[in-house]
Amino acid sequence: MTSFATGGCTQEGIELVWELRSVNHRYLEIQPRLPEDFRQLDAGVREAVARRLGRGKVECGLRYRASGAGTVAITLNQPLLEQVLGAMEEIRSCESLLKEPDIMAVLSWPGVTVATAPDLTPVQEQAMDLLETVLDDLVATREREGQRLAALIENRCELLQEQVEKARKRMPVVIESIRERLRNRLAEVAEDLDEQRLEQEMALLAQRLDVDEEMDRLSTHLQEVQSVLKRDEPVGRRLDFLMQELNREANTLGSKSADSETTAISVEMKVLIEQMREQVQNIE
Repeated sequence: MTSFATGGCTQEGIELVWELRSVNHRYLEIQPRLPEDFRQLDAGVREAVARRLGRGKVECGLRYRASGAGTVAITLNQPLLEQVLGAMEEIRSCESLLKEPDIMAVLSWPGVTVATAPDLTPVQEQAMDLLETVLDDLVATREREGQRLAALIENRCELLQEQVEKARKRMPVVIESIRERLRNRLAEVAEDLDEQRLEQEMALLAQRLDVDEEMDRLSTHLQEVQSVLKRDEPVGRRLDFLMQELNREANTLGSKSADSETTAISVEMKVLIEQMREQVQNIE
């Protein structure tokens, strides 16, 4: 979701420049930053961005510069000006008036000059057309970044699946090691070791330590992550959920761990999941 795009155009003394910045955010938050003459475009800008993006904090800044035809036109109110000048002519005929009237004072008289703002409707339409073009660049940048992140996440999925297979292969070794330790301890305190009772206890222990279901769910979630990454639609929130599920299964493996190697596998899984979770925050 982190990207930047800019684009502008200059025509007949009017310059328009859009700057779009997108950063990570759980939802879609649009922040238009428009010149005073373009405030009425606020709703249109929000709608245009919402049609193209589904997630992220997006700043939309517009710069507007006008010269010549784009500037305010000043005209004279001729009837009022003639009245003001006539009044001043009468005053000047008085002997007490020794100097000529100040022309700037005449122009500053209320209503003598009229400022006419240009019609900005065509410029505003041009600004919205330009926004669509810059949005194309922003979306393309986000897509390229998304492809890079997808490759990173798929790599982590493969590494995590390797840890799942290591855990599967390790569990029979763990169970046999526990059986041997338990047999040795019982042999120290019991002259006649009840093998049947030992196997019963080992069966109960093996049931408590069994992580096949957790490993199956981990594999299923990893397959779903890889499948979701290939969808041509916003997938960030679904990936958020899958990261939570992966972390839950890795924690369960850690809680059932009966030796240091299994614990290390659980830790490595959580490290890989956290790396994926951080990258998922960047995906729409």
